[in-house]
Amino acid sequence: MPAAEIRATPQGTAPAPLSVLDLVTVSSGHTATDALRTSVDLARLAETRAFHRYWVAEHHSMPGVASSSPAVILAHIAAHTTRIRLGSGGVMLPNHAPLVIAEQFGTLEAMAPGRIDLGLGRAPGTDGATAAALRRTDHLGEGADDFPEQLAELTRFLDDDFPDGHPYRRIHAVPGPVQATSPGGVQSPHRPPIWLLGSSGFSARLAAALGLPFAFAHHFSAQNTIPALDLYRESFRPSAVLDRPYALIGVSALATDDEKEARRQVRAAALSMIRLRTGRPGLIPSPEEAEAHEFTPLEREFADSWNANVVHGTPDEVRAGLDDLHKRTGADELMITSNAPGMDVRLRSYELIADAYDLPTTPTSGTTPAT
Repeated sequence: MPAAEIRATPQGTAPAPLSVLDLVTVSSGHTATDALRTSVDLARLAETRAFHRYWVAEHHSMPGVASSSPAVILAHIAAHTTRIRLGSGGVMLPNHAPLVIAEQFGTLEAMAPGRIDLGLGRAPGTDGATAAALRRTDHLGEGADDFPEQLAELTRFLDDDFPDGHPYRRIHAVPGPVQATSPGGVQSPHRPPIWLLGSSGFSARLAAALGLPFAFAHHFSAQNTIPALDLYRESFRPSAVLDRPYALIGVSALATDDEKEARRQVRAAALSMIRLRTGRPGLIPSPEEAEAHEFTPLEREFADSWNANVVHGTPDEVRAGLDDLHKRTGADELMITSNAPGMDVRLRSYELIADAYDLPTTPTSGTTPAT
């Protein structure tokens, strides 16, 4: 896999390439249909304003998050964009059979050749009971523990290179390389590059050992960011994919025209996290709901701690915060996620960040209007 499909060049005055992570959040007073339409608008905006990638996360049994099926959403986004790289941030591999993921992302690659990334994680992306329902087993530790073996199997399906004598030797992920060798078959030389995602040292170490790009979830595990990136870089072994490390970090950021409004929005997002962490997940509350909520001392402490890792404020303040984060981490790419309850606020935030970094505007042509 050419490194050019992984490495990106900064646009405008950004210190590193900027990308988008979308959780397809559903806010109070809105529906999943509204959220998915906003995702189309966001992907188009990201493409027009020279963001490099647009990734969709996988979460389950969360009313406020509609990204339970990344491959389906990415297929929809692919139909409404033409250039931006699209990917999963990520697919939680233990929830799925590797062959199914190889087929899904082979299909996406056939729909949008050369534009698909396959980001993989080993967490369930949900609570234990839901994970058991997804995996049809009560032994939840097995999926995470078997992650390296699942990854190896998925890679072989994507490359169609199980060795002779392997029980899967005659099984082919389609669309995939087998079509290039069939009579009259023509197959793109591309296959989706694999990224490993993580919030601790496990995936950092595995990505380094395999010579793969690494995406770290700074937005919810900030205390582990620098140790994990150091481990990845120190342990990295060059591969056919990469000759040197490439580390992306996810960062929560929100820019508004007014600093006070940014504080209102992130306070509502923090309340949503409080409810999630205490077993009461729901739609993302509005700023008005957050203002009416009587935070307990413990909740207030959590909200302050959570928002300390959210880069928020005016465009200049957000730019300064992102610049500082890049300087501290040396990240090769910054992937911005915004969970503000207001859909228009979320779109406006990415536009303001693009303006703050003088990202170019390139109109998108030939796409289908959102429905």
